[in-house]
Amino acid sequence: MVSNNMVEIRWHGRGGQGAKMACLLLADVAAQEGKFVQGFPEYGPERMGAPITAYNRISEQRCSIHSNIYYPDYVVVVDETLLDNVDVTGGLKSNGAVIINTPSSPEEMRRRLRGWDGKVCTIDARRISEEYLGANFPNTPMLAATVKVSGILEMERFLANMKESFQHKFAAKPGIIDGNMATLKKSMEEVQIG
Repeated sequence: MVSNNMVEIRWHGRGGQGAKMACLLLADVAAQEGKFVQGFPEYGPERMGAPITAYNRISEQRCSIHSNIYYPDYVVVVDETLLDNVDVTGGLKSNGAVIINTPSSPEEMRRRLRGWDGKVCTIDARRISEEYLGANFPNTPMLAATVKVSGILEMERFLANMKESFQHKFAAKPGIIDGNMATLKKSMEEVQIG
């Protein structure tokens, strides 16, 4: 963390996986807790499946920095195939963590992280989302894992704020609300911290 208790998070995903949505949801719920926030994407070629990067800044004080995040506290990898092409741990602070969507263990993933020797966390976001949402929507599990690993938000308040957000967004589809809430809770239980 930087001196003003700012936490910076960099998301790596592919277009259509929901990394941008998870980034913006995190900004929304952090703002509901009274924090100062930024949440914004950066696109390469704008097409489905193309690599995208998104960023969050969350702070107790107003933030005057308006740039991409080059030295994040946390890196979230929504698609593990990006590990083969992108140096996801580039600039990651030594006391930070990388959170990867994979069925593999943290120890197995460490070998693919170009010498990164900090904290590695894994979660099988695909399996959890397919179990509770009926399809591969990795962004909801990755959001929950990020909150759990970072500790940036108090978990009960996070869940309450997410439920309120889902009730507003999916008012006509209450089954989606229940599935998303179950996904968040299961993801917080299952994220492996190595």
